[in-house]
Amino acid sequence: MLFDSTVRKELARSFGATLMVILTIFMTNMVIRTLGLAANGAVAPQDVVFIFTLLGLQTLPIILSLSMFIGVILTLGRMYRESEMAIWFSSGVGLARFIRPVIATSWPVIVLVGILMLFVWPWSYSQYNDLRQRFEQRADVLRASPGQFQSSGDGRRVFFVEKAASGAAAGGRNVFILNDAGTRESVALSQSGKIENVGDDRFLVLDSGHMEQTDKTSGEHTHVEFKNYRVHAGTGAAPNNNAPSPRAVDTADLVLGGGPAYMGELTYRVGLILGVTNLLFMGISLSAANPRRASNWSLLFAALAFVIYFNLLNLTQAWVTAGRANIVVVLVGLHGAAFLLGLGLIWWREHATVIHPLKLLLRRSAR
Repeated sequence: MLFDSTVRKELARSFGATLMVILTIFMTNMVIRTLGLAANGAVAPQDVVFIFTLLGLQTLPIILSLSMFIGVILTLGRMYRESEMAIWFSSGVGLARFIRPVIATSWPVIVLVGILMLFVWPWSYSQYNDLRQRFEQRADVLRASPGQFQSSGDGRRVFFVEKAASGAAAGGRNVFILNDAGTRESVALSQSGKIENVGDDRFLVLDSGHMEQTDKTSGEHTHVEFKNYRVHAGTGAAPNNNAPSPRAVDTADLVLGGGPAYMGELTYRVGLILGVTNLLFMGISLSAANPRRASNWSLLFAALAFVIYFNLLNLTQAWVTAGRANIVVVLVGLHGAAFLLGLGLIWWREHATVIHPLKLLLRRSAR
């Protein structure tokens, strides 16, 4: 049908353009965030691209939801402003008739959001947490990339490795260590260094170097040359016995777990999928605009509705996590109410003149 094909083509173009703009904004922020993590020593520099991909997968469901919502607002809003909507209305096509082409265009996005939230979301968080834990459990000197200064976890030591050593031994060449031991400060330089494991401890073994020691209280300087020098470089990777974060747990395990934290995470995942559908109905009703007024109030109200809806989604997740609400009550209450609100607004827009006959009587009496 001409009506369906017209709306679907227009909506697909608006969704694509909106998605590109929002993706560009989010990608710029994620690049800055990822590079900041690497610069602060929170992640390994060689893992930056993979971490950027994981962060992108985590934010993609919200990006798709927002893009689809704004696409509906822009498409129908343009029809209102250019009086195209008046032509459809005069042809006997009501506002509720737009639901079918909007759903027909949006269902791939809804399915994709569902797959991302139920399967990709926990996997990305699990991979991200594993990367950070493995990096944090590494010795301080192992976290130092060639050509970069790396501070220890307690901030008392600074390592610098000019060039990574080749071979199986973990270490490097031209190693620099600044150690602040309170009243004494030392600077050690060596031609090479390597990591040795002794039990649960790691030691950095320096070869052929010298060290300058300074007593901060007396100002006394000491120069020492050495052929072999050991520096404690942390402990081995301890087994991680902590329970995984609910965000990193598979959806099936969340259902079987049954704890408040798991139910709270399940509330968010299912709620976001339901929220995408509800936002489509809200977008159809909130896109109404007066063709005689060049304003973007509909877009402003739509953005406000999006923010309020997703804040309520986070709030209900916190309630379920704290054990103050039941997941079924929350899903039915919040998203059922949003669904009815969207349909109610569509019906009100379509029957506005019938609902308010009192306004017509007041205008006639004023004459």
